[in-house]
Amino acid sequence: MASHIPSVAELLQEARRVYMQEFGNQPPEVAVCAPGRVNLIGEHTDYNQGLVLPMALPLVTVVVGSQAPGRDVAVVTTSKDADEPRRAVFNMSSDASALSPGSPRWANYVKGVVQHYRGPLVPGFRAVMVSSVPLGGGLSSSASLEVAFYTFLQQLNPDDGDKLSKALACQQAEHTHAGVPCGIMDQFVSVLGREGHALLIDCRSLEASPVPLTDPDLVILITNSNVKHSLAGSEYPVRRQHCEEAAAILGKASLRDATIEDLEDARDRLNNVNYRRARHVIEEIDRTARAAEALKRGAYKEFGKLMVESHNSLRDLYEVSCGELDELVSAAMEVDGVFGSRMTGGGFGGCTVTLLQASAVDKTILQIQERYSGTPTFYVTTPSEGARALSLL
Repeated sequence: MASHIPSVAELLQEARRVYMQEFGNQPPEVAVCAPGRVNLIGEHTDYNQGLVLPMALPLVTVVVGSQAPGRDVAVVTTSKDADEPRRAVFNMSSDASALSPGSPRWANYVKGVVQHYRGPLVPGFRAVMVSSVPLGGGLSSSASLEVAFYTFLQQLNPDDGDKLSKALACQQAEHTHAGVPCGIMDQFVSVLGREGHALLIDCRSLEASPVPLTDPDLVILITNSNVKHSLAGSEYPVRRQHCEEAAAILGKASLRDATIEDLEDARDRLNNVNYRRARHVIEEIDRTARAAEALKRGAYKEFGKLMVESHNSLRDLYEVSCGELDELVSAAMEVDGVFGSRMTGGGFGGCTVTLLQASAVDKTILQIQERYSGTPTFYVTTPSEGARALSLL
C-alpha cells in the first residue's frame, strides 16, 4: 500500500533529537522546511524557457540549527542514501576554497547555497537536516535541500526576502556546486508552492499562475520505480546541449520561440537526434498550456490524455524514459478511474506521476505491484505549501 508520509512535526522531532545528540544537548534555535516537487506535465521544457506545471509536495526537507561562534560550520544529514561522511565541517573565514565542491557530495549543496546567499555575511552555524524526499527519485530532493538551507540562512541573517531571487540563487548553487545545469522549475516551486494548487510557471518571464487542484475526489499518485539516477552523471547535460544546438540552427534564442513549422522548415539542416529533441520540447510546451486549461475546467480525461502523450514523447523523441518507467505507466493506465500517467523528473529512473480518482488508488497500487518487475514505493499526495520557517515552541 501507499507509504506513510511523515508529517513536518515528526521530521522536526527527529531533527531536534539528532541535533541534541550531535551538538551537546543544546537545543536548536531555528527550524525551517522546504518541499520537494512533482511535475504534472512540462518535462525538459524549463531550461528551454518553456512552460511547466509542478506542485509542491508534502515530502519535505527539515533543517534545524543555531548560530555558532566565528565562521565554523558543522552540518549533519540523517539520510541513509547520502554519501559518507554524514557530518561535514568547514570554515568560511579561510580562503575561498573552503566552499569549493568536494566530498561528501551532499554537502556541496549546502556550500553552494552559502556561496550564493544574497544576504549579509553568513555566520558560523550548526545544523541537522532530515528529509522525507527520496534521493534520486526525480522529486527534487536537491532543490528541497537547497531551498531549506537558504531559508535557514534567512533566519540567521536575513536577506531582502525576495522569493524569486531566492529561487534563482538556489538554482545557481546547483549549477556551480552540483554540476547540474538545471532550469528554474524545482527551486521556484519549492520556494513559491501553494497549498491546494499546482503552479503554471513560465520559465522565460518567471511568472506563475496558480491552478486550483482541490477536488476531494482527485488524487496524485507518485510511484517510485526505485531505479536510482544521478543527473550529473547522466544524459541530462547532453539533452540540454541538443536543444541549444537545435535552437541555434533555427535562429532562435531558445526553443520556446520555435514552432513546429519552423522545425519542419529546417529539418534538412538538423540531424535526426536534434530534430527529435526539439520536436519533443516544442510539442511539450504546447501540451503544458493545454493541460493547465484542462485542469482549470476539471477536464481530467483530457488532462490525462496529455500526460500519456507527454510520456510517449519523452520515451520516443527525448529518449529519457526506461523500461521500468514504461512498465509503471502501462500498468496504471489499465485501471478504471486512472485519467493519465507519465514519467516525471529528469528520467532514466525515478518516479511516475498518475492522476486518478481517489476511489481507484488501492486497485491501482495493487495492479502496479502485480505488473511491475521491481519493488515500487507509492505516495498519495496533494499540492502543498512552499518553504517556510517552523516554530520550535
